[in-house]
Amino acid sequence: MVRKIALPSVVLMSAILAGCGSLDRPREARDVGVSDLRLKHLSAEVASNVQRGLIPGAVILVARDGKIVYSDAVGVQDPKSGTAMRPDAIFRLKSMTKPIVSVGIMMLAEEGRILLSDPASDYFPELKDQKVGIGKKNADGSTGIEEVAAARQMTIQDLLRQTSGYPGYFTKPPVKQKYLDSKVDFDPNQTLAEYVSRVAKLPLAYQPGTTWDYSAGTNILGAIIERVSGQSIDAFLSEKILRPLGMKDTGFWVDTAEQGRIAEPLAVDPGTKLPAQALDVRHPPRFLCADACMVSTASDYYRFAQMLLNGGQLDGVRILSRKSVEYMTADQLGLGINQGPFYIPGSGYGFGLGFQVRTALGEAAAPGSVGEYSWFGADGTFFFVDPKERLIGIYMMARLNPFAGPKFWRQFRTGVYSAID
Repeated sequence: MVRKIALPSVVLMSAILAGCGSLDRPREARDVGVSDLRLKHLSAEVASNVQRGLIPGAVILVARDGKIVYSDAVGVQDPKSGTAMRPDAIFRLKSMTKPIVSVGIMMLAEEGRILLSDPASDYFPELKDQKVGIGKKNADGSTGIEEVAAARQMTIQDLLRQTSGYPGYFTKPPVKQKYLDSKVDFDPNQTLAEYVSRVAKLPLAYQPGTTWDYSAGTNILGAIIERVSGQSIDAFLSEKILRPLGMKDTGFWVDTAEQGRIAEPLAVDPGTKLPAQALDVRHPPRFLCADACMVSTASDYYRFAQMLLNGGQLDGVRILSRKSVEYMTADQLGLGINQGPFYIPGSGYGFGLGFQVRTALGEAAAPGSVGEYSWFGADGTFFFVDPKERLIGIYMMARLNPFAGPKFWRQFRTGVYSAID
């Protein structure tokens, strides 16, 4: 059952906490060892954040043992119109696109059409002679770049685990400045193949395979999918993953008939005080960016996450083998790989092929289990899968500030784990 709370500008928190309104909780929650009483606090926490003007609203979902045991839609879907949040609201996934694309790459590997050890230049030769930029001081005291040969080529595995050598989203100049000046990561008028040709002319920030840094390199994986499959990435993902899993509301844009379900951000971000500039998802884009351009709903993404938790299959449809899922969700960062200047996963986490992987019960700033894997999108989406607890959590909001999300996701994660009996 799904309960939707329509929240005006001021939320009546006392009424929510008192259980005002219909609170039909699935009996399955108790059946799979999850506390109904504690789950209801999740909605109250979201409602509190809405009341304080921190977020417009959110859709949350919790599943255990293959059953959705809690789902709620809280707040407003569109702050301008005041439209109440719908359970089937469509959110901009941003980097939660990456796990879907990563599964697509693994499917090609299972079919024997690529190897993860293949250099990316096997598919795009222009990448073969890419240099590595080393910062240096010029005679006049300014900072410059010395370009040196790469010790080895970046591989598909490097692109999956974020060790390609590309400067990350938050990497500082000098090498990053060349990417910013080129606007290659933000050009909506290019194709994936054109993206590859443009970045091939720019230096890497690190020797491939030496440093984790979170970049848009997943776009090269998307370009490889297109080149190997002979399909556009949206067609490939739809045929191989989305349609088989019944993810009917997931893709790279929203059809006209469904655009009233798009979740929109607050006009001005409460943290940065900057106007929100959301990705246009109302028209088919030319740039089908593989790192951050898909849209989805909480229920659709749940089906994707449940497929992974089931070892690669859902409802009799197999997407990947169990061993491929095990490999993807294993830590891929060896002792020789540096964590880089901005290691997003943080303490207690390594990184697999498309998402962070928990390596320690402690160290991290929120509860979890060793082997749990998760990732997020900069516009407010987040998911985690805990194989040990047979647990999935999904949190979808529209808050266009990549540094704001972790607080809400940790709050959500803590609430979900506190409900485990």
